[in-house]
Amino acid sequence: MCDTLVALPRSTARGATLFAKNSDRERNEAQVLEIHGRRGRDPSGQLKLTYISIPDVEATHACLISRPFWMWGAEMGANEHGVVIGNEALHARTPAQRRRALTGMDLLRLGLERAATAAQAVEVIVDLLERYGQGGDCGHLGRFYYNNGFIIADGAEAYVLETAGRWWAVQKVAGVRALSNAYSIGTDADRVSPAFAEHARAQGWTGADGRFDVAANLIDEVRDRASFGRGRCARGQGLLEQGGDQLTPAAMMAILRDHGGAEGWSPAETVGRTICMHAAEGPRRSQSVASMVSEIGPNRTVHWVTGSSGPCTSLFKPIVLGLPMPDHGPAPTDQFDEASLWWGHERLHRAMLKDFHAGHALIAAERDGLEQAFAARVDAAKDHAALSAAITLCWREAEAAEARWRGALPAFPGGVNRTGYERSWARLNQVAGIPRT
Repeated sequence: MCDTLVALPRSTARGATLFAKNSDRERNEAQVLEIHGRRGRDPSGQLKLTYISIPDVEATHACLISRPFWMWGAEMGANEHGVVIGNEALHARTPAQRRRALTGMDLLRLGLERAATAAQAVEVIVDLLERYGQGGDCGHLGRFYYNNGFIIADGAEAYVLETAGRWWAVQKVAGVRALSNAYSIGTDADRVSPAFAEHARAQGWTGADGRFDVAANLIDEVRDRASFGRGRCARGQGLLEQGGDQLTPAAMMAILRDHGGAEGWSPAETVGRTICMHAAEGPRRSQSVASMVSEIGPNRTVHWVTGSSGPCTSLFKPIVLGLPMPDHGPAPTDQFDEASLWWGHERLHRAMLKDFHAGHALIAAERDGLEQAFAARVDAAKDHAALSAAITLCWREAEAAEARWRGALPAFPGGVNRTGYERSWARLNQVAGIPRT
């Protein structure tokens, strides 16, 4: 489960495109944050992806990606030209293909590596989708098969791309747009794949104008009730629209931290799914394991990343492509390694789950204040040297703040696990090898 958001320049305070995404995956499925420079064609002529190989290209663009540790592809990312993409699992009435092919994450990374604009990225993805198809298990400990949707944006425009097998539909974004785990394009698609259009006509879906409702004819209602995809999409869209034409990176961060507005909400007691997703017992295996906000401006593009789970428990830190990314430890796996940023944060995140209200009260004001200071520091940097120093300082201050917060909270796991919620976390902590302290 995930949520992706975009706001085009006319809807933002500084005339920049804003993009945001929470990547929701299983609770021990650490996400790797990395920058890949430009590269030439592999000597073999082939590029090995998560499950299959495809012909490589002559040259790629530099990219920032956030990817599940075991995949080649990425859940979200950006390239040196300011193209940003986030993907969403979509569930159609026809089951997703189980045979291994391209994953949605592969398609996302390929779009970033091979396209210099959002429009080009759409073409890269639909071409590869039609040629190779999508499929294969995208789960970590549990099997998970799905189709994919994407928000694809750059500094000038954005698109929603929704797929089912090798079919696809594209809608150009007018102002602000949210996308969650549900088909959302209605009769207003700008383009659909020829094979999809032919199928729609054969099924009698099309009206006199030749149009048809993509979402109504594809969506799996049972899966949507479980994922609350349309509900989260509506919530995200509403919060974007509340921003009018004054949306900022901080506003996008706040939306990614949204728990639905319910009074007294806590991850231990909620039964639904919110934009800031928290795992629990039973079918709620997913949680927000990494988050990203990008501001693609005319003069500077800054990406704000957590590199850690739970945006409500994390600090967003700046990255600028072309400058070094501060050291954040070894690439994480699904086994505990406190030296990595992702697992180091889990000490804090999982401690906060014991008493979320107390933990959130401890960190929220300082978290927001630090992010405001980080943004001011980045804005004030006038050249590459000053900007690089500012970014490094932000990361170090974030590291120090999280260390303070961890020291002020009791460790989790610990004590007697009496509830199903506590037992579910204790079991996954044990699987990851988190020591009891």
